[in-house]
Amino acid sequence: MVIGAGYIGLEMATVWRRLGAEVEVVEYLPRILPGMDQEIATKFKTILEKDGISFRLGAAVTSAKTNKSGVVLDLEPAGGGDAEKITADTVLVAVGRKANTDGLGLDAIGLELDERGRIPVDEDFETAIPGVYAIGDVIAGPMLAHKAEEDGVAAVEIMAGMAGHVDYDHVPGIVYTAPEVATIGKTEEQLKDAGISYKKGVFPFLANSRARAVGHGDGFVKILADSTTDRVLGVHIIGHEAGTIIHECATAMVFGASSEDIARTCHGHPTLNEAVKEAALAVDGRAIHI
Repeated sequence: MVIGAGYIGLEMATVWRRLGAEVEVVEYLPRILPGMDQEIATKFKTILEKDGISFRLGAAVTSAKTNKSGVVLDLEPAGGGDAEKITADTVLVAVGRKANTDGLGLDAIGLELDERGRIPVDEDFETAIPGVYAIGDVIAGPMLAHKAEEDGVAAVEIMAGMAGHVDYDHVPGIVYTAPEVATIGKTEEQLKDAGISYKKGVFPFLANSRARAVGHGDGFVKILADSTTDRVLGVHIIGHEAGTIIHECATAMVFGASSEDIARTCHGHPTLNEAVKEAALAVDGRAIHI
């Protein structure tokens, strides 16, 4: 039993499922991968269910007790209703993380944390204590190793009198499962909420020769572009090596590329990245191989 259907919960669920365990994922919200593009999340759930992982969505775990045979959990519908008891051999809890500031000696220097237990910093990564800097998981932002690395480089550049900067709008997020999920920029839901007019191009890996050749045709690439300027606003990928493919899109977005820019860039054949080119073509209904 895995409690939590976010990045970490699903990564652990797929590992144990591929080792032969029966796996069920419990999630309080009515969907998996909260905050990620809904179309991607829906497709991913279908793939995981096909692999044998089951889900209980919209369910709250109110208690868990161990006994000789395993763990007994009390579940209630998130929207209210009758509770039920379920049993599991092992329970993995993956319902979020918090900054690990224990042992840093913050009390000794009088450095206070924010309401979420993180270290407040300014735009130069400096704390309220002059000369004391903080980066990575202990400050605001996604708790990702690559984001922490960028923080560290920028902080040291600033200390050295240089112009350090981190582009937080273009930090890729990757779910290391099989298949992988990768995302960068805005989701469709975010664009709709912000009232931004956009166009969309989707290309399935089933129509990509490399994906078919290696037996990984599940998934697709989705590109979201501004309806007026054609600037790429978000890219969302589910499929084999998605975490590698996404970096072409990251580079394009950092430099303000349009979907047309990607579509007119020659991509080697046969490669998985051809699906990115095709998705860019699909933004204007011009995909070639589908």
